[in-house]
Amino acid sequence: MPSRQPQCRFGITTGRGHVDVIDVWSGRHAVALQAATRSTNEEFARTLGVAVRTVAAWHADPAIVPRREIQRALDTALERVTPAEQRRFGVLYRHASEVQTQALRVAIAVVVRGAEVLLVCRRGEDSLTWQFPAGVVKPGGSASAVAVQETLAETAVHCSVRKALGSRVHPVTGVLAEYELCDFLAGEARNQDAVENLDVAWVPISNLTKFIPTGKIYPPVLAALEGTHD
Repeated sequence: MPSRQPQCRFGITTGRGHVDVIDVWSGRHAVALQAATRSTNEEFARTLGVAVRTVAAWHADPAIVPRREIQRALDTALERVTPAEQRRFGVLYRHASEVQTQALRVAIAVVVRGAEVLLVCRRGEDSLTWQFPAGVVKPGGSASAVAVQETLAETAVHCSVRKALGSRVHPVTGVLAEYELCDFLAGEARNQDAVENLDVAWVPISNLTKFIPTGKIYPPVLAALEGTHD
């Protein structure tokens, strides 16, 4: 009977000798491949040439369909695994719904320079969206430290945290988002993550809602920015 699951172009032999064929990678498939190769998020990200937060996002939302270039990187990674890893992948794929994943926690940096705020333009599967710099917080990690580190890694901008603005379950991604109001210190903004982002820009706070719809901005962020802009 034909499977209703998305399928992949490579034949994978499971422990029962059955071969699954996969056409389109999802986050669920990618996480199964990561588990089959016994890789950490950092190791798997290096193998694919993607950001660690991309791998973490697959754990948080297994239904994500990676972009075409990442699909190709996953194809290549699968071609290179050992026969034993291929067998593990087949088994893990069949039982992917039982794989335990940790809740994703993300630090979001709202970096202010005078009357401007720093944004990055993220690449999506079929669209581009403007967002604040952000990064995954590891278990036991500090949201404020990640906000500063990810801002530098993504945009080459040095900043310091002024205060925490609160947290929420993000209405679009479903991750736990922690917002940090940050002050610009130094650096010329430039795109340092060409895989994930298309551009980086300082945007007038008065024009922020032209880049991010008001309904998608955490209200305490708007309140804080209005205070810095007054």
